[in-house]
Amino acid sequence: MQFPQSLGRSQLPLFHDAILANPAAPILTEIESSPPQNEPEAFSELSLRGASGHCRHLLASILRELSEELDARWLTLIDAPPSLTQAWLRESGLNRERILLLQSRGEQSALELACEALRLGRSHTVVSWIRLSAKARQQLAHAARQGSAQSLNILLG
Repeated sequence: MQFPQSLGRSQLPLFHDAILANPAAPILTEIESSPPQNEPEAFSELSLRGASGHCRHLLASILRELSEELDARWLTLIDAPPSLTQAWLRESGLNRERILLLQSRGEQSALELACEALRLGRSHTVVSWIRLSAKARQQLAHAARQGSAQSLNILLG
C-alpha cells in the first residue's frame, strides 16, 4: 500500500523543515553524568540467572579475566556471595594475589564501601553484589570516575 506524498514532498524535507521551523529548540540534549565519547563507561551491571553451576562458571571466567588485568591495582570484591570462598577462587584459577575481598560491617553499607574503594583509586575494578537504585548507580559511576576505576555490579538470579 502506498501513501500519498503531500504536495509531492518527500518525508525527509518535511522532517528537515520541522527542525528548522524552531531552531531554538534543542535537538539532542547531553546527560550530565554521561562520560565523554572516548571515555569508557565507569559503571556496568551484569545479571546472571539460571542454574547456579552455570552462573558460577560464567562468573569465574569474568573474575579470572579481571584478576589478570595488566593494571597493577587490585580487583576488589565487595560483599561477595558466600559461595565465592577462598577455595572457589583458587579452583576457578583466579590470581588471588591481585584480589581484595571486603565485607561491609557496622554502619558502613556495601554501597558506601564500594564508593569508597572506587574513589580511592587503588582498584582497577570494584565488583559488588548489591540491588541498586538509579541514584546508587550514579553514585558508583561518579566514584569510579573519581578513582579512574571501573564499577561492576553483579546480580545473581
